[in-house]
Amino acid sequence: MAFLTSLILAAFAGYIGAWYFGVVEGNFALLLFLATVVTGLYWLAERFYFLPKRRRAADALDASLAQRREELARQGITQVDTVDTKARERLVMQPWWLDWTAGLFPVILAVFLLRSFLFEPFKIPSGSMMPTLLTGDLILVNKFVYGLRLPVINTKITEGRAPERGEVMVFRYPPKPSMDYIKRVIGVPGDEVSYLNKKLTINGQPVPKVAIPEYFDEETMRYLKQYNEDLGGKEHRLLNDDSRRAGLSEAEIMPFPNQENCRYSVEGVVCKVPPGHYFMMGDNRDNSLDSRYWGFVPDQNIVGKAFLVWMNFGNLKRIGTFQ
Repeated sequence: MAFLTSLILAAFAGYIGAWYFGVVEGNFALLLFLATVVTGLYWLAERFYFLPKRRRAADALDASLAQRREELARQGITQVDTVDTKARERLVMQPWWLDWTAGLFPVILAVFLLRSFLFEPFKIPSGSMMPTLLTGDLILVNKFVYGLRLPVINTKITEGRAPERGEVMVFRYPPKPSMDYIKRVIGVPGDEVSYLNKKLTINGQPVPKVAIPEYFDEETMRYLKQYNEDLGGKEHRLLNDDSRRAGLSEAEIMPFPNQENCRYSVEGVVCKVPPGHYFMMGDNRDNSLDSRYWGFVPDQNIVGKAFLVWMNFGNLKRIGTFQ
């Protein structure tokens, strides 16, 4: 078992190493699921087979010593050599290969359940959601508000509620579902979303926005126009970059399902959101790779609702909830 366990641990370490160096495309949900299953099997084997076996061996040692003392006592010998007092401890002690598997199962199981069904941490990798979320923000995502989903296969097992306009959502990137993206919900099923000349309109109604003092982007060392936007009763800030045009070139647009629902022009884009899909945009409107480029997010790609910055090691003032 020690050799088999060494091979299993080496396989896990090799996969993590290959993922880290970019040799393979990693899947943390799958890795955590497999770790839970493997350590769980070891935990069951330890509880119902290996531990009882070691205890029986220790009990047999105790019985053997007691029998020896009785035989010596019948012979009138009362002074007996003492056996190593740690012999019983060594018999009962958990070997290293169980310590690194069954011993870790409760912790791995707790992480698996917490991450899969309650809250999952993410790190913001880019500035597409500025000024709401900054590069390096560590956030928490609510995994149950939109309905619980089975890990790895992402099948919904409880209904939850539908995402609402204005909420910040994490989802699997449609062109590459192994990647997680974060954007704001702009359009829900049935909406007609229009973003022309950097003005957002939903179902023919302009989305209110009010200009506020310019925002200084420390990454690019530039000032950007900043607005307060009221989207579905959820107020948040957004940025516009005058150096970027509103329209997209054909080369920038990826082919995507339901692309016939969108009309592109030099002014921008107008899209009709199909059933079971969502139109997403970043708050850094002119510097965000979002639904304008790659299309709609299907319901099965939803991961959860982002709601809290729990840490930013470069700026502790970032900690708190957001809209």
